[in-house]
Amino acid sequence: MLSLSPLTFPPKPLSIIPKSSFSGIQIRHKCPISVFPASIKMTRPSAVMMAKREEELKEIRAKTTEEINEEVVDLKGELLMLRLQRSARNEFKSSDFRCMRKRIARMLTVKREREIEEGVGKRLSRKLDRQWKRSIVVRPPPSLKKLQEEEAAEEAEKSA
Repeated sequence: MLSLSPLTFPPKPLSIIPKSSFSGIQIRHKCPISVFPASIKMTRPSAVMMAKREEELKEIRAKTTEEINEEVVDLKGELLMLRLQRSARNEFKSSDFRCMRKRIARMLTVKREREIEEGVGKRLSRKLDRQWKRSIVVRPPPSLKKLQEEEAAEEAEKSA
């Protein structure tokens, strides 16, 4: 009779590249060294952005509460103008939406921090905020005023 002996396979060579849990196609590099040259340094842009935000917060904290309220009203008007431009399909920078919303949020956060320092509670703060919103007089945003002045100057040049 034939005797069957168990099959033995040679041991697998140890790879320099660590295996991943990905079970699909495995691409092996010929060199285990990093693909990026040593002259290219990977920078972290988040650190730069954080510094800019810190500067902006210092600038906002230097303002009085009234100035913050005025700027919030102006920025909300600018946001409205951007929405109108988008609905009219005019050219605009879509990143401006996010920047303005974030700036408004930062200003309102600083305003709330000041209320907390004064000991104003959450419920009273919301009541004061509603009163403030009702007292806002609607006025055109600064960009619209600037645009109207430019158009008036152009018309004056044409008529002269």
